[in-house]
Amino acid sequence: MLPSNGPDDRYRDRPADTQGFGRPPAGGRPGRGGDRPGPGATGGTATDRRPARGGPDGDGRGPAGGERSRRAVRPKKKVIETGPPPVPVRRTLSITIAGFSLLLAFGLILGSQATETAYAIVIFGAQVLFVLGWTVASRPPSPWVVATVGILTAAGSAVAVNWPVEASLAPLGYVIAGGFVASVVGQLALRGGRAGVTESLGVTMLVVVGVTAMAAWGVLNRQPMGAQVLLAALAAIGLGLAVARICDVVMPSPRIAAHVPRGSTGVVAGAMAGTLAGALAGVLVDGLTTLQGAIAGAVAILVAIVVDLGTGYAEAGRHLEGEIPFMWIARHMQGPLGAFAFAAPVSYVVGVILR
Repeated sequence: MLPSNGPDDRYRDRPADTQGFGRPPAGGRPGRGGDRPGPGATGGTATDRRPARGGPDGDGRGPAGGERSRRAVRPKKKVIETGPPPVPVRRTLSITIAGFSLLLAFGLILGSQATETAYAIVIFGAQVLFVLGWTVASRPPSPWVVATVGILTAAGSAVAVNWPVEASLAPLGYVIAGGFVASVVGQLALRGGRAGVTESLGVTMLVVVGVTAMAAWGVLNRQPMGAQVLLAALAAIGLGLAVARICDVVMPSPRIAAHVPRGSTGVVAGAMAGTLAGALAGVLVDGLTTLQGAIAGAVAILVAIVVDLGTGYAEAGRHLEGEIPFMWIARHMQGPLGAFAFAAPVSYVVGVILR
C-alpha cells in the first residue's frame, strides 16, 4: 500500500455519522486530542470527564472543593475545662449541725455552773459522742478496740481532772500515755495485718488525744479566772460554728473546694461572729473586760473553724474513695465535736495568760 498525502482512506467512503462515532478528530489522529478524545488521550473517556471530588480540576479549587476547604480550615472552638461541678450544700443538714453546735455550747456552759462532779459527767457525755462520731467516720479495721480505748480514756481523764487538789493539765498527759499503751496492746492482740494495725492505731491515738483535750474544759473551769474565759470561749465556738453553717446555706460561695460543701463567706462570717460573741461575754460577765473576751473568743473560734473545716475535707476524701456512708448523723457530728475538743487546751492557755 502506497502512502498518500491526502486524508486517511479509512474515512473516505464511510457514510456520515450523525452521532460522531467513527469520525476522525479535527485535530489529527485518533487518541491524540480533539473534540472527542479516545481512551488514551489526556481528557479520558466520557465517564472520566466527570469532575473530581475537589472540583473540575480535582484539587479542591472548585465551588464544592472550596466550600469543603473552608470547612476544613475553620478554627475549632476551644473547650474550656471547668472541672467537676461543686457539691451541692444540704440545707437541712447544715441547719441541723448549726443547731447541734449551739446545743453543745449551751450544755457545756450550763454544766460549768454546777458542781465539779456534775460538770465532769457533762463532759464525759460529750466525750462519748466524740468517740462515737470519730470511730464511725474513720471506720478503722478494729472499731471495737478504738471505741473501748476511747471510752476508757474518757473515764480516766474525768478522774485526772477532779482528783488533784490543784487544777493542772499534767495529769491528762499521763492519761494520754496510758491510752497509747492500751491502744498498742489492743491492736497487737488482734493479730491483724500490718497495714490494718497501723491505720487502726492512728485512729485510736487521734481519739485518745481528742477525748483528753475535751477534758481541758474541766481544768479551765477550776482556774481562778477560768469560768469567765470558758464562758467567752464556748459562746464564741457555738455561735461561730452556727453562723458559718447557716451562711453555707444562704451563700455557699466562693467555694473553698468543689468537693467540700463549705464556702469562704461562712468561714469568715463565723470567725467574726465568734469574736463578737466573746466580746459581748466580756461586757456581760464580771471579771472579764471586752478586750479579754474578744481575745478568748477569737482564739477559740479560729481553732474551732479550722478543725470543723478539716473534718469536711476528710468527709469529702472518703466520698471520693467510694466508701459507703454509715450512720450519717454520727459522721456529721464529728466536726462540731472535734471543734469543741481541740479548742479546749488553747482556751486553757488563754485563761492562764489572762489571769
